[in-house]
Amino acid sequence: MGKTITTYLIDGNPQGTQSVFISNKICKMLVIPRAALSIINEREELHSPAFYILLGEDDGITSKAYLGETENFRERIKNHEYNKAFWQKTLVFISKDGAMTKADVQYLEYLAVKTANKAKRFDLCDNKQIPKEPNLPEHQKDSMNEFFDDIRLLTSFIGCPIFDVIDPRDRHIFFSKSKGANIRGFYDENGFTVLKGSTLAKGSAPLFKMKEKRDDFIKKYTAPQDGNIVLETDYTFNSPSMAASICLGRHTNGWNEWKDKSGQTLDEVYRKKLE
Repeated sequence: MGKTITTYLIDGNPQGTQSVFISNKICKMLVIPRAALSIINEREELHSPAFYILLGEDDGITSKAYLGETENFRERIKNHEYNKAFWQKTLVFISKDGAMTKADVQYLEYLAVKTANKAKRFDLCDNKQIPKEPNLPEHQKDSMNEFFDDIRLLTSFIGCPIFDVIDPRDRHIFFSKSKGANIRGFYDENGFTVLKGSTLAKGSAPLFKMKEKRDDFIKKYTAPQDGNIVLETDYTFNSPSMAASICLGRHTNGWNEWKDKSGQTLDEVYRKKLE
């Protein structure tokens, strides 16, 4: 079933503040760059209960995020402006009818942290505590579950796959084996996902320029098993080349490195789809 999503550029700038919503739904997302944060003083809707996401870049290869809830977003974000340095923009989710309560946004935060931890797409190191499920009436819980489904759609719509849980079933799987490495994964619109259980190369090539990033990745997402470096979770890289290079410890063209069970490269498989 198709959906209509409306994006309104509040300041007329494609990189500026946006209002995004789904037709016939009460969920509205405001995308606010940190540089445009003064807008919180201009919009009354930002003085209400909200679930929000702070987005930024880590020093390594993993995007960083913080998930939170508040009774008054305007006052809460002022605190984050001074106390959290990493973030570059915030996604704010409010109800168009203004009817959400503190318990509602607490429930959204509970669902969001649980789902984001399962997806493992972003580093949530600032979310040090796992929220407990608040006690909502059954009918309100159903409403907030639907609201969260809309949050997942809107975040994915703007290219933020923080809640996109990977399902490798029925995927076209590609492999690479080199110097003790045995890795496998698949390519889709989000990038190249290396699958849990893949064995990474033990060392890096002398001229490998991403050794520090690779070491950080190994520290965060792998564990030693029988003398091997084994990936403990599915992980999506921005490109096939980044995935292959980090896992193999050397610079390589992922479009030629990754091959399926019949020996076809990623390039050959996806080029054929265009013929």
